[in-house]
Amino acid sequence: MGKLEFLFLLQLFLFVTPMFSLEFLFNSFTGITNLTLINDARVDASVIRMTNDSNQYSYGRGFYPTQISMKPTSNSSTISSFSTSFVFSILPQIATSPGFGLAFVLCNTTSPPGALASQYFGLFTNATSPSQFPLLAVEFDTGQNPEFNDINDNHIGIDFNNVESKNATPAGYFNSSGGFVSVRMRSGENIRAWIEFDGMNSEINVTVAPIGVSRPLRPTLSYRDPAMANYVSSDMYVGFSASKTNWIEAQRVLAWSFSDSGVAREINTTNFPVFKPESSSSSLSSAAVAGIAIGCVVFVLMCASGFYLWWRNNKMKEEEEDEIEEWELEYWPHRFSYEELNMATGNFGKEKLLGSGGFGRVYKGTLSNKTQIAVKCVNHDSKQGLREFMAEISSMGRLQHKNLVQLRGWCRKGNELMLVYDFMPNGSLNKWVFDQPEKLMGWEQRRRILVDVAEGLNYLHHGWDQVVIHRDIKSSNILLDSDMRGRLGDFGLAKLYQHGEVPNTTRVVGTLGYLAPELATVASPTSASDVYSFGVVLLEVACGRRPIETSLPEEEMVLVDWVRDFYAKGCAVEAADSRIKGEYDVGDMEMVLKLGLACCHPDPLRRPTIKEVVALLLGEEVAEHPGKVLSDLARGEDEGGAGEFDEAAPLQTTTRV
Repeated sequence: MGKLEFLFLLQLFLFVTPMFSLEFLFNSFTGITNLTLINDARVDASVIRMTNDSNQYSYGRGFYPTQISMKPTSNSSTISSFSTSFVFSILPQIATSPGFGLAFVLCNTTSPPGALASQYFGLFTNATSPSQFPLLAVEFDTGQNPEFNDINDNHIGIDFNNVESKNATPAGYFNSSGGFVSVRMRSGENIRAWIEFDGMNSEINVTVAPIGVSRPLRPTLSYRDPAMANYVSSDMYVGFSASKTNWIEAQRVLAWSFSDSGVAREINTTNFPVFKPESSSSSLSSAAVAGIAIGCVVFVLMCASGFYLWWRNNKMKEEEEDEIEEWELEYWPHRFSYEELNMATGNFGKEKLLGSGGFGRVYKGTLSNKTQIAVKCVNHDSKQGLREFMAEISSMGRLQHKNLVQLRGWCRKGNELMLVYDFMPNGSLNKWVFDQPEKLMGWEQRRRILVDVAEGLNYLHHGWDQVVIHRDIKSSNILLDSDMRGRLGDFGLAKLYQHGEVPNTTRVVGTLGYLAPELATVASPTSASDVYSFGVVLLEVACGRRPIETSLPEEEMVLVDWVRDFYAKGCAVEAADSRIKGEYDVGDMEMVLKLGLACCHPDPLRRPTIKEVVALLLGEEVAEHPGKVLSDLARGEDEGGAGEFDEAAPLQTTTRV
């Protein structure tokens, strides 16, 4: 016996033990005659059927004939306790028809006057007028009526003299790990219910679960109300009640156990009948059968013809789409077939999805030669001509640098475009630095990756015949190859334009926290705005925190402002990641932090170029930068650099975008 059951027994015997106890157990109702069955309720084989399918309006009640003692006197506030358990099944003939349900009843009469035969569980006169006699019910409701504020069409409720429940909860049970498992009561499944009526504490605990599931430790519904005693009389009947209207819903009680002197005895749940929807059958004439057969043949032929025409048109369309047009031969790199990429990515299955964003989804794939690839499905601007877009893709394919993620090819299927890149097995940089990584990246490796990315960005800005503005530089777009070397990826946002040419974009693109301040008013990305984003990356990698941390106080929320505060106090190195303290040279860390601030200068003209950033990270000499900011930082002269920062623009009001 469990602890809860022992306490329940102790309470019964110490406080409210009735003069004559009542206890019974029906594992089956075969041959049972000592039950009070009212109206349409009847014993059907081994179960109690509550309603009659052939009647348009039907109700039935089944009570144990002996009343239980619930109060010592009629005006007493102390009420008795009892424990009951039963198995029920509710099965509609039509799954989509309105539901009615079943109620366990505690009432001082077996025939409540004025109760409607068609609804309200066969217990109440109407929804608004409470009954004039003591009545308490636990409803297992399979319908939802907004008039009664029902929570759904599958719930358990506590009713006091009224069909509108005092408390209700969805039907189901809590498993051993605390998770809630829904139980659909209107499926015909045999369901076990336990009700513990704790009179001493004016509490009702109701639990349900399919048979075969051990009794859950936590009740499905627990309700306590001191006013409960007002709905209980000295002697009351216990039983079941149900009703229905036009639609057939078979409500059955398969077994019942009850005790008012302890925990109800266990029901043997083996060998219960299983109820399933009946398949309707009717006899048809030979002519009807022949007509149906001919109709089916004609229908199948029409469907087959339609499918063939659709398949042929679709096939022709695919062939047209897959056919390489003459102008496409001008472009490089390699064109993959859609079938090749579809096979490589397992039909672009969810298990192959590496990530997704506003500009497309990225899938991992393996080609037939075992080469691993990343396939990006680009959401390109439909207003942009395909030829112009392909010209841009071709230009990207010609970009080749050891610190860029290499574009290997492309694929076109109709208006859908896919870009094929080298697969980076070690993921993105942010997963090795932020939060709680499995293995925290040390300073030496971080420093090397920062140099890698700076060199890759320098190639985009200065190493080719066109300036390539990346526009979305961030730690999640820095990918790591098999040697843990950094590569700058995601050129789906890149926009190419000739040196000195004004970009023709009118839309701000990027990620909050990395956007340069000037983009808030002028949506024209430049090399300087890329440098700003890289400056944020320098700071987040050195400090080990994201650009914006909403969980921190407002003065610490924005990373750039937070580091500037330390810099203004002359202790910039205190912003460094405490998890790698002792791994870095203090002077080197201070230089990286200052360089990050220089890149994030509010004035784009005061920022260093990426070429100067690379030189400084590699320890090379750089030409004097306008405003002396970079040269001051390079020489470690705080006074000049700090003064230039402060006089140029207030540090606290220029980085929030």
